[in-house]
Amino acid sequence: MYSLLFSFLRLLSRMPLRVHYFLSDVVLYPLVRHVVRYRRKVVRKQLADCFPEKTEQERRETERRFYHFFCDYIVETLKLMTIPHGELRRRVEFVGIEEMQETLRREGKHFGFFYLGHYGNWEWLASFPLWLHPEWQGAQIYHPLRNRHIDQFFLDMRQQFGGVCIPMKQTLRQILEAKRDGQQQIIGFIADQAPKWQAVHHWTDFLHHHTAFFTGSERIARQVDAALYYVRVTRPCRGRYRAELVPITLHPNEGIEKNTDGTDTFAATDCYVKMLETQIRECPELWLWTHNRWKRSYEEWLLRKDS
Repeated sequence: MYSLLFSFLRLLSRMPLRVHYFLSDVVLYPLVRHVVRYRRKVVRKQLADCFPEKTEQERRETERRFYHFFCDYIVETLKLMTIPHGELRRRVEFVGIEEMQETLRREGKHFGFFYLGHYGNWEWLASFPLWLHPEWQGAQIYHPLRNRHIDQFFLDMRQQFGGVCIPMKQTLRQILEAKRDGQQQIIGFIADQAPKWQAVHHWTDFLHHHTAFFTGSERIARQVDAALYYVRVTRPCRGRYRAELVPITLHPNEGIEKNTDGTDTFAATDCYVKMLETQIRECPELWLWTHNRWKRSYEEWLLRKDS
């Protein structure tokens, strides 16, 4: 059944991108937003909580634009199954990637970490290994899916560009092994997911919420002396993305000092959060509003911590 499904999807993927966008407009958008109403309550609640300064009409317009983009994201990801690498290189522009590689080489660093969000089409950005010199290996951290067939489908799609996918729970072990073996890696971290309770170690302000963020990437970066970059994504027009690498520069002591309560500070994570929030405020429809980002609250975390 899965073989037939994926064969059918691959056949659809071969259609020109303009046909995919036509289907996105006339089939997917009315189906997802108005018929299925996919997570519409979650989207509306989060837009209202994050943008209280906007009018209801403005938030509905953002909702409309988001669902249009979300449907484009679906067909673009489908197209990724068969898109020629040359066409993808024309449609995705990585700004500063040559300078980054030169800086890492000059400073003798073996690792560069990319901080990304669920912003723009992050599946297309998994193509970044196409822009790396041969001495650098591209990698990305991912959360394995329960269904092994669908999990393999996404692994094959993401690794077709020469990079590797590292399961989240194996991140530290595999990166330390790469360091021991003298490998040079550029690794992407999508760091705006909601961590599970046992992984909550740091809270910061984000879109009018006290929000928990993963800190594993920053902890690992300290261990392997990785250079940190924020990937600022914009969508100049339909079917094209621009990914600008912005160095996350910190004072030498930032990120390792202690708070007054004895907990670690995470300055790089806080810097990433501020950059991501700035982008979301500039163009909110490109963020994944269907993800229930604030299902775990700071108040509940305090109760669990004290119990």
